[in-house]
Amino acid sequence: MGLPDAAAVARIDRALEAWRQGDCVLGEQWFLFRTDTEVPLTADGATAATDGFDNAETEVVGFMVVTQTCDIVRGCVDRPFVEVSPLVEVDERRHREIERGSRPNYAFAPGLREKLLVADLDRVMTVEKSVLVRWGRVTGCRTDVEMRRLSLALARKRARAAFPDDFVRFANPLKERMLEKHDRNSDEGRAARALREIRIRAEPSWDAGSARLFFWLVRDDDAAPEDAAILLSFLQDWLRRIPPDGRFVEVSGVVASLDDMTARDYVESDPLDLDHLSTR
Repeated sequence: MGLPDAAAVARIDRALEAWRQGDCVLGEQWFLFRTDTEVPLTADGATAATDGFDNAETEVVGFMVVTQTCDIVRGCVDRPFVEVSPLVEVDERRHREIERGSRPNYAFAPGLREKLLVADLDRVMTVEKSVLVRWGRVTGCRTDVEMRRLSLALARKRARAAFPDDFVRFANPLKERMLEKHDRNSDEGRAARALREIRIRAEPSWDAGSARLFFWLVRDDDAAPEDAAILLSFLQDWLRRIPPDGRFVEVSGVVASLDDMTARDYVESDPLDLDHLSTR
C-alpha cells in the first residue's frame, strides 16, 4: 500500500475534531473478536469459520468511543486507531446502578439515557479513525461534569482495587441490604439513593493480620437536604450489619460530602462498587 492521500488525511483530521470520548454511533454494527470454537463462551449471535481459534463477530446496536479525547483528535497518520466498546441495552434498575457508578464493567452514556443503552467495557475493539468519521456521531456527554464522570468510570474499570476474599464475604450483608432497599419507596431507599459512592480504607493495610475498616458514605451533591438527613440516620444501622469479625477488628464510618473529605482521604480509600462484592 502507498502513502495515504494528503487531502483525504486532511479531511479525516478535520472530521475528528468533532469527536469526543463517550460519543456513540447507533445502528447495526458488528463486534469482532478472537474466539475458541472448541470451548464456546459467547455462542449467542457469534459466528466463526472453522474449529479451533478463529475470528468471530456478533451484532451489536452501536458503539461508544472509549479512547481519550486528546488521542482521538490527534492526526490520523501518527495515531490511526481508536478503541470502541459495544452498546448494550439494560433494564431500568441496572441502568440506574450503572448511572451512579455501581457497575464498573459498564459505562453510562448520558446522551443515550432514554434508550437505556450503556457501553460494555469488558469488550473493546480497535477501528481506524477513517472508519470512525464515516459513522454518524451521537453526543455521549453534554457537559464537563458528564465528561469527568465518564472518564472516572473508564479509569475505575482498569484501576479499581481487588478486595481480599475474606472482605468480600465480610461485606456481603451490607451489599445485599443496599441492593434490596435501593429502589424501595421507603426512607431507607431514599437514603441509599442519596449516596454518590461508598469508599473504604483498611488500616494499616488490606493485608494486615488485623485491620480497622473505615467507611465514607459519600452523599450525592444533588441530594435534597432531607434525604441527606435520612442518610445520616441509617449510618449506624448499616454499619451494624457488618460487625467486627475475624481480622477486621473495628468498623466505623461517617456520612460525608466530597467537600468534607481531604485529598488524602480520597486517594487512600477505595470505592466499594457492587461488582467488587460479587461472590465467586
